[in-house]
Amino acid sequence: MDEIRERMLEMANKAEYSEQPLSWFEDLYRSSNRDRGQIPWDWKEPHPFLIDWTNENKISGRALVVGSGLGEDAAFLYERGWKVTAFDVSESAIEWARYLHQETDIDWVVGDLLNPEEDWFGEFHLVLEVHILQAIPEEIRKKAYRNLAPMLASGGLLVCIGRLGEESDEGDNGPPWPLTWDFIHQIGEGLEKVELHSATIPEKEGKRYRAVWKNTRQTHKFD
Repeated sequence: MDEIRERMLEMANKAEYSEQPLSWFEDLYRSSNRDRGQIPWDWKEPHPFLIDWTNENKISGRALVVGSGLGEDAAFLYERGWKVTAFDVSESAIEWARYLHQETDIDWVVGDLLNPEEDWFGEFHLVLEVHILQAIPEEIRKKAYRNLAPMLASGGLLVCIGRLGEESDEGDNGPPWPLTWDFIHQIGEGLEKVELHSATIPEKEGKRYRAVWKNTRQTHKFD
């Protein structure tokens, strides 16, 4: 795993100072030759915090999965009755996820959180972000998170899951860069706070968070 992480960091560091700082995601997925062991964040199963949340909240509707990777969270929501759109900046990841979950009717899209599809705004009852904001450099992250809440329909829920950091972690080399509570609170600005949860996960490093907000504003697209 150390070798795989070093390979990932080399790609990420090289891309950070280029005109396409997120291009390393495509580089990593494409060069893996569909060996899931080469994708360091691939848990090969939905996130346990997502499983727990859906067990406690038996709802459904239109869901958008941000940075969907190999699609385990998207497929899980689909199985729970959601109509799912899942996007990732990596074309290779989308093609791979479509292959892995070809029995589903998920709408797989190559997309960028910095420039979401215009017709996504105000459309989703659930927007799910898992381990994405923590994987992108701070300056990009500050722009990207602002596009999450606007994609919610009235009454829609934003669920963000990731690694929880302390203020002292901010200078650490990444990705990932664990997110502090101060930053996490910014993600939900303008929304109603529903939950801020943190816990450790067996056999996984560090403490994790799940933050949930609700859009209480009226939008014209919700039906």
